[in-house]
Amino acid sequence: MKIENYIDDKGHRSIIVVLLCALCASVVWAAIPSRPRRTQPKKTDDKRVYLIHADELFYEQWRNNDAQVLRGNVAFEHDGAKLFCDSANFFEQSNSFEAFGNVRMNQGDTLTLTSDYGYYDGNDQIMQALQNVVLKHRTTTLYTDSLFYDRLYSMGYYQEGGKMVDKGTTLVSDWGEYHADTKMAMFYYDVTMRDKNFMLTTDSLYYDTQSKQAHIIGPSDIVNGKSHIYSELGFYNTRTEEGILLNRSVLDNEGRVLTGDSLWYNGKTGISEAFRNMVFTDTINRNILTGNYGFYNDSTGYAMCTDSAMAIDFSQRDSLFMHADTFKVFTYHKETDSVYRVMHAYNKVRAYRIDVQAVCDSLVYNQKDSCMTLYRDPILWNQNQQLLGEEIRVYMKDSLIDHAHIVNQAFSTEKLREKEAYNQVSSTEMFAFFENGNMHEARAKDNVLVVYYPEDQADSSYVGMVSMQTTLLRMFMENKKMQRIWAPKSDGVMYPMSQIPPDKRFLQGFYWFDYVRPLSKEDIFVWRGKKPGTELKVSRKREPPKPH
Repeated sequence: MKIENYIDDKGHRSIIVVLLCALCASVVWAAIPSRPRRTQPKKTDDKRVYLIHADELFYEQWRNNDAQVLRGNVAFEHDGAKLFCDSANFFEQSNSFEAFGNVRMNQGDTLTLTSDYGYYDGNDQIMQALQNVVLKHRTTTLYTDSLFYDRLYSMGYYQEGGKMVDKGTTLVSDWGEYHADTKMAMFYYDVTMRDKNFMLTTDSLYYDTQSKQAHIIGPSDIVNGKSHIYSELGFYNTRTEEGILLNRSVLDNEGRVLTGDSLWYNGKTGISEAFRNMVFTDTINRNILTGNYGFYNDSTGYAMCTDSAMAIDFSQRDSLFMHADTFKVFTYHKETDSVYRVMHAYNKVRAYRIDVQAVCDSLVYNQKDSCMTLYRDPILWNQNQQLLGEEIRVYMKDSLIDHAHIVNQAFSTEKLREKEAYNQVSSTEMFAFFENGNMHEARAKDNVLVVYYPEDQADSSYVGMVSMQTTLLRMFMENKKMQRIWAPKSDGVMYPMSQIPPDKRFLQGFYWFDYVRPLSKEDIFVWRGKKPGTELKVSRKREPPKPH
């Protein structure tokens, strides 16, 4: 089924979902009857059942209840149908007969009904067949031990278990109904549908033998290779292995679970799509993608999520929540022991965890080296520490930050208790090292500028402000505070707290972006950009002139 033509501007197939909901609602019965009933009797001429042939015929009123006893090559004809058996009791007065042994009814050249016993009522045109019943109609064959066939409505039904075989597809149920005119079959109670590629189990199922489409109208499980689908409403085409599933259906593929208000699934290509309130859970790597549209290709391991998209990493006690316009996940070396994934998040990325928050324009996380790279004006917060630069590379260990690398225009800021007091370090490049999620050491190199407020160890008061310049600096933190710094050679001045020049309090390029920082997992959906004039301007390296 091609549905690409119905995609709206956002990439959703909402029109298809609405049409499918209406179509499903039109086929679901309000209640399952104990047996099919005729709503309005079809008009037919009052034709008699004719005896065509019998080797023997005799009549014993008291012994056979007014029946003509027929034996040997018995043949009847009624309204275009021919009926054959080894022997029969013919009730001419009621226009009916009982048939015994090799019972066969032929209707045209497309439908045949065989059994060991049969009772035919010519007035209602209903055939009741018992024992070893086989109904064949074109490519469809129905097996059961008890079957009623209504010729007026071209309908056969059983209530004590049966099996239908349609080419390579087999359906088994306790209660079933088959319409020869529409080629539609209905099955109820312990229904199993299978072919060489999949198996479907449910309690209620409609199956169109012409289009090979199964209509799911109750709790159903579909197993196709390594994929397991649960749905309560939808369609599944056994020929194309495509499924359109509604009502919060679930697709599970070896620990990767896709859920949505509606799903589209192709068993041949392994491609799945989810629409509205989509949730993609990777139970192996312990992360989740949510949004209003999701795409997953099982053969390549590629996944995509957009429209209110959010990524959640719950591998640690505190989950990391991340929002972006779009997430894409690529899988490399999928069928090997060296498999790894790379996730791309782009356009207005915001991330929140209790101990770490981040903002940037785009982000790439490489599972191979556990590196998360933040691009275009990135900011990273840890407690009262703020890190920013042209590019920030965060390296993870056991899903916790191990160290970070800030490339170009690196700036570290620590907010202090004192009003308008901040420890600041700017440099070309900077490294930050973490332990148990908290920064314990930072290193800066090349063009290092420092503003630092040392504390009195006795009463924790600030003794002054140090302004210095060096080529290399190491900063050591304890209890989330900067305790000491080390530099091999530096030029600097220490000002008493009461004599700090206003122009020395802040380094060039200092900004405290508390108004940008995500405050909760819900706040990641609210984009707040930097104020005009505070954006980071990317430094461009001067290139040597090209030779003429």
